Amino acid sequence: MSEAFGPDFVTVTDDDGNEFELEHLGTLEHNGQTYMAFVPADMDEEDEDYGMILLRVAEVDGESILEDIDDQKELDEIYEQFMSEIFAEEDEA
Repeated sequence: MSEAFGPDFVTVTDDDGNEFELEHLGTLEHNGQTYMAFVPADMDEEDEDYGMILLRVAEVDGESILEDIDDQKELDEIYEQFMSEIFAEEDEA
């Protein structure tokens, strides 16, 4: 999860057609699935809704899409994995 080349941004559209810009924090593989972590790019860190957003990468009709993680156990596991990686990188710095 290096920022050697600067942060990456993506624009996602929710089910209601609202667009959001997210800053990509990192990607990890877990149990054969790919997951990505983001934070809102256009939101102040002091905002109560600010926080890490975890999404699963899925293939639909040959196209990669980002989807919500509905299973709380899976979400908790992925959150712990990302937090371990983030803190490991901070310890190395």
